[in-house]
Amino acid sequence: MRHTVVCLFASVMFFCATSLAAQDVGEVASTLDSAVADGVTAPAAVFSDIDDWNALTSRAEAALEAGRASSVAFGDLRNELAEWRDKFATRQSVNRSRIVTVGAQIASLGDVPETGAEDSRVAARRASLTQQLGLLRVPVTLAAEANTQANGLIGEIDSLVRERQADRLTERTQSPLNPTGWSRTWDSLNGALRSIRAEVTSAISNPSRRSEFATVLPVILFLLAVAVVFILRGRAWFDRVASLIIAHSHRGQQVVRFMLSLGQVIIPFVGLAALTYALLISGMMGRRLDQVIDVLPELGLFPILAHWIAGRLLPNGTPLESHPLDLSVEVSSRAHRRLILLGYSLMLFGLADAFTTVNTFPPVVATVFIFPFGLLIAWALYWLGQRLRKIQPVDTEDGARSFRITLRSLLGRGLMAAAIVGVVFAVLGYGNAFDVLTFPAAMTVYMLAILLMLQRLTVDVYSLLTRSKNGSQDALIPVLIGFLLILGALPVLAIIWGAKGTDITELWAQFREGFSIGATQISPTNFLLFALVFIVGYTITRLVQGALRSTVLPRTKLDIGGQNAVVSGLGYVGIFLAALIAITTAGIDLSGLAIVAGALSVGIGFGLQNIVSNFISGIILLIERPISQGDWIEVGGQMGYVRDISVRSTRIETFDRTDVIVPNADLISNQVINWTRGNNVGRAIVPVGVAYGTDTEWVTGILREIAEAHPMVVMNPPPSVVFMGFGADSLDFQIRAILRDVNYVLSVKSDMNHAIAKRFGAEGIEIPFGQRDIWLRNPEVLDFSAKRPARKAAPQSSKQGPQKDAPPKGDAEGDVSS
Repeated sequence: MRHTVVCLFASVMFFCATSLAAQDVGEVASTLDSAVADGVTAPAAVFSDIDDWNALTSRAEAALEAGRASSVAFGDLRNELAEWRDKFATRQSVNRSRIVTVGAQIASLGDVPETGAEDSRVAARRASLTQQLGLLRVPVTLAAEANTQANGLIGEIDSLVRERQADRLTERTQSPLNPTGWSRTWDSLNGALRSIRAEVTSAISNPSRRSEFATVLPVILFLLAVAVVFILRGRAWFDRVASLIIAHSHRGQQVVRFMLSLGQVIIPFVGLAALTYALLISGMMGRRLDQVIDVLPELGLFPILAHWIAGRLLPNGTPLESHPLDLSVEVSSRAHRRLILLGYSLMLFGLADAFTTVNTFPPVVATVFIFPFGLLIAWALYWLGQRLRKIQPVDTEDGARSFRITLRSLLGRGLMAAAIVGVVFAVLGYGNAFDVLTFPAAMTVYMLAILLMLQRLTVDVYSLLTRSKNGSQDALIPVLIGFLLILGALPVLAIIWGAKGTDITELWAQFREGFSIGATQISPTNFLLFALVFIVGYTITRLVQGALRSTVLPRTKLDIGGQNAVVSGLGYVGIFLAALIAITTAGIDLSGLAIVAGALSVGIGFGLQNIVSNFISGIILLIERPISQGDWIEVGGQMGYVRDISVRSTRIETFDRTDVIVPNADLISNQVINWTRGNNVGRAIVPVGVAYGTDTEWVTGILREIAEAHPMVVMNPPPSVVFMGFGADSLDFQIRAILRDVNYVLSVKSDMNHAIAKRFGAEGIEIPFGQRDIWLRNPEVLDFSAKRPARKAAPQSSKQGPQKDAPPKGDAEGDVSS
């Protein structure tokens, strides 16, 4: 495989050489000159470092074949291959624009005719462009092949390392509870302590070391003083100063409190670092003890962070205004102590592990020596998980709080399970499995606590910037920032639970490569470019719509409905063009989505036909404009004003000030009454009846006077009074008048009815009402007053029979006629 690139490169160049040999020498020279002039990158320029790549692949293949290199060596080799893979991924974009141009030129020449001869000039031009396209694609092809080889080698290395990790995880040693290992551990521990004491004694007895120690003694004393003050009293003094600062701050006290609380981490860490540096520069600790002391600052972060987190999230005896974990004061205090115990347990476990590594203890001895410290971690985890599971009575209607309680309970159960299972594995002799379960579980507690505090910090910062105290918890921006924090913490959690950094980088590389849709490769860069271009296009569309609505269209002769139709249509076209331009800019080939589009069309035909029908109907409404915004319409028994015409439906505001959502398809296919189409002129009809015997001409004149007197009635055409005929109870008349604005038809009818009642009363004209005579047949049958006592007394004795003098059921029905 190490000569694959060289052989492929030679084959391609041989093919190109034979093809060029068939052409005229001058044409070949001109083609190459034009290629160089057009900015074409030659294969030799791209693969000038091919020898280095071949040497690396040969070394990687030999190491994989032997399989004896350490995991660290394989990790370094993998990093080198990953760097080369990134280079090859970049080189695959060489000559991209030129390849697209030449490909378009060849496509513009058309296909070779199947019958007949092609013009020699077209054939020569096609051959020249095809040859040039082949030369342009050579670097891309070689880079793609090398990238594939790099991916393959990286995958083989990752598989080998994972197999080693699995073997190490299932490796079993002697149980730490076996007494036979205790004596060996005691002997090894005594030997290690004697060696350390010998190193310290040798350093103290060395004159040159004593001379150096005397030289740096003032610095050591200063560092020791700083360490003692910062570690023992620094946190308390800093808390007093922070309290004074917080008391004098009026805004953003929570943000100030958090920023000042970082001093509880920085000050003890500085003191611990000063102590470590003072011990190291003394030169009296010996080689082994120096290596253990060297890791003291980073291991000391565990108890330091435990104190900080416990003070922020688990107050000891002092209730918070709103407890982040919804714990009572007693449970919070106990969890506070358990978390601090966990921090010191982790530090001791790390120091013990460093001690065994420095002294190269055998596996059995190392397992027995570290087991008590691991058991201490497991005990702290178990009790911390048990405290977190304590359920605090809360209002069940608060969904967010109930969700937090559920997460807290799950976390507590997980910590307890990790502690128990880890101890079981350790007792059985699987010490590596114990490290994989218990130690990562403890680290997860730290990670989740820090995430919770950062999320609370984002809420407090948002409240400070927006000056809102109550709405920040439900705001969207803090939630999105919290989601981003969780995404950023996922790689850290994966590393905590055993993932390698190379695994994270490999996932990131695959994420950058994206996924394929047809012949198109979609990467995060393409997606971000698509989103950016679409947002810009969408923003421009909205700005143009706003300019048209407020500045341009009001100065035209279009009515309100026409203006709204133009603005809405422009919005649809603008969004479509923005999406199309974004897709084209991102390099997404829509031809690859033909099958998907076909399947989607079938789905639309079956499941989305109503939505599509409403969408098309909405477009028809905007184009034909049978109704417009502001029209008074009646459809489906609903009457009101059109307030909005959207893509799917139309919103109608009724006279009851309620909104009725009508699908656009109903407005196209059903009967619609538009009272204000074109203009607001409409007719009002007011019916009235008078008693028989009244002079009809007199009534007609009075009604005409009432209609003409109303200011909303137009005189051209004049209002008319129609004698409709002889009704059952009255002589029926109707006032028919054209109104200037039909929107006032109800008030006009009301005014005319008032005027009619007042005028008829003054003129003595009677407005009759219907009268009915009711005849009752067999009224004695319907008189139940005499039977009521008997029916009430009947249930008093269960031995009484039915009432014989009760009326038959048939007589009670149908004996009433009118």
